[in-house]
Amino acid sequence: MGDNNDFWLKLDQLVATSNLKIDRPKGTSHPRYPSFVYPLDYGYLENTSSGDGDDIDVWIGSLSSQTVTAVIFSVDLEKRDTEIKILLGCTSGENQAILDIHNRGSQSAMLLVRK
Repeated sequence: MGDNNDFWLKLDQLVATSNLKIDRPKGTSHPRYPSFVYPLDYGYLENTSSGDGDDIDVWIGSLSSQTVTAVIFSVDLEKRDTEIKILLGCTSGENQAILDIHNRGSQSAMLLVRK
């Protein structure tokens, strides 16, 4: 059985060996919800798979080192799914802002786990 360090090492390897695609740059609006503006770059790791069937989502923070700093685990009762979002190079304040963005509504809940 692996330990916590093994989890983070494997996640770092997944990120390092994946192509990061930013499809929603900082300051742009969500395609379906125009009032939602992305506070940071948002994208995904190409050719990966998350709980929602899409590629794994990634938030990119302002730190110069673009390494994994945290992950968010979500449960959405309306969509009946769970998924992970990877945070790269995010400060504590950015972690909290991302968590606040996702923790809206009574049908979903998020858990932030820092590295």
